[in-house]
Amino acid sequence: MSRALTKIQATAVLVILIVAIVGGWYAYQSMVTPPQEGEEEGIVLKIITRHSSTIWNLAKKYFLTSDIAKEYNITGLSFIGPNPVLWRQTIEAVGDLDIAWGGGPTLFDELISFGFVAPINDEETLAVVAEIPDEFGGAPLKRYDDGKLLWVASAISSFGFIVNEPVLNEWGLPYPQLWEDLASPEFGVLLPKPTIAYARPTQSTSHTRIYEIILQKFGWDQGWAIIARLAANGRPYSGSVEALSAVQSGEVAVSIAIDFYGYSSEVQFPGTKYVLPFNESIVNGDPIALLKTSTHPDAAQAFIRWIISVDGQKIWLDKSVNRMPVREDVFKTPEGRKRPDLYANYNATKANIGIPFDDNLALSIEYSMRYYFDAVFADVHDKLVQAWSLIVTKYLNGEMSQEEFEYWAYELGKPLSWEEDGQIVTFTLEFAQSINDALGTGELLSKYQKIWREAANARYQSIIEQLGG
Repeated sequence: MSRALTKIQATAVLVILIVAIVGGWYAYQSMVTPPQEGEEEGIVLKIITRHSSTIWNLAKKYFLTSDIAKEYNITGLSFIGPNPVLWRQTIEAVGDLDIAWGGGPTLFDELISFGFVAPINDEETLAVVAEIPDEFGGAPLKRYDDGKLLWVASAISSFGFIVNEPVLNEWGLPYPQLWEDLASPEFGVLLPKPTIAYARPTQSTSHTRIYEIILQKFGWDQGWAIIARLAANGRPYSGSVEALSAVQSGEVAVSIAIDFYGYSSEVQFPGTKYVLPFNESIVNGDPIALLKTSTHPDAAQAFIRWIISVDGQKIWLDKSVNRMPVREDVFKTPEGRKRPDLYANYNATKANIGIPFDDNLALSIEYSMRYYFDAVFADVHDKLVQAWSLIVTKYLNGEMSQEEFEYWAYELGKPLSWEEDGQIVTFTLEFAQSINDALGTGELLSKYQKIWREAANARYQSIIEQLGG
């Protein structure tokens, strides 16, 4: 009965969220100025996005005065920005969204798997797509299926972390260069005071990508061990913006981040610096796609065409945005020549050696990874910190050998095991893949979140007791 009630409650919360999102959408739609008598009614494109309102406003400002907008009688752009885990339900609930824009390849590949993406087939748009390179730094900038273009990147991203250099110096912390540096005992010397900010993966697609990068760089078991120590050294925030604010304000010394947060921080908060871990990260092409629910596919493709044109790419150069365009030739424009700093970052990212990254593998464990992380590292964070702090203290005080430290550091974060139906089950890659789809639809979610929280709490308590804490 309790499990049934929990599932009903979870469903009710989801329904309330969707109603709130869609209600907000239509409330916004009601504020769009209707055409006056005698005026032709224009097209208002509806866009679901992970981009910020700053980018929405720049797109409105420049696109709506463009020749393309006038040619297609596009008089408005309406944006909606739900949490990524709600995109599927939001697209279904709204029913006539035209475009998906921003959020990373995995999110867009999910949309493809759900059958929401329509091929881009407008010849003029495809001609502009052809001007975009097929890849950048080893990352694909276009996604095809059976020869049909399903999405094209409109911007480029890398993934690393932002360092607040004055805070780092004040706290006596070493300058990090790699992911494992953030998982080191040196970054745990001030515990329970956190030194690192990170977001729950259910609240940030960019931070989700970082956890996927670590898992693929170091392997499933070692990857989780590193993520556990990074999580213990830091504090979970409700989103990537909140994590960014924490490092900018000096609440923490480091925050994991997508690159343009770092570039913007360098401009707005001198003393902060973006670090791209060498040979430990990837480059992403951030997609834009036509949705099958579009009632204005020609106009929607015209917007896509403008976004990947030289004129559209200029919005990334704005000092309130600081993103890397997908077109290098935009740096040859008058606006581009004013951003040598961003061009230097563009070239540095291009030269960085990225890791081999499997988008299909990331997609196959997307929900399992997110919910496991939340349950094991965020929901029982205090107990995680207590266990790791004890390991760090004993190691740095010379009460634990290097070999013993490595043993306990791995034990802290290795994939959990638990008993289920009389069998011992371990959170292996294969198990995560086997339950991924069910977790994505809400099935089994409350069951495994409860199991993982309890198993994590028991593990951390056991470590504390074994080490005499």
